[in-house]
Amino acid sequence: QVQLVESGGGLVQTGGSLRLACTASGGISSINDMGWYRQAPGKQRDLVAVISNIGPANYADSVKGRFTISRDSAKDTVYLQMNSLKPEDTAVYVCYADVITTWATKRGYWGQGTQVTVSS
Repeated sequence: QVQLVESGGGLVQTGGSLRLACTASGGISSINDMGWYRQAPGKQRDLVAVISNIGPANYADSVKGRFTISRDSAKDTVYLQMNSLKPEDTAVYVCYADVITTWATKRGYWGQGTQVTVSS
């Protein structure tokens, strides 16, 4: 059973920083894309940033220049460094991984989410 566990959310003031981490475990053969999405109350889930297993990353326009995604493939872990946070960044941040399992399936998995709240 593949599981994704996030950490690092919390409450921060405008202009502050947070670093999120997400570790995948359980029956993993390899991981293609890993990324972060976010969902604010009453809104749809939107892509924040994604990074492939060979390195290229893509970002939502709203976070470019402020957020940096990285991964440690040896640890099946993806990070999101968030700087210059704004109140509009407040959301539940959810980790995603495109996993090839040891039982030869390929599908996307989601974490439970971690709350990020930016106060004005």
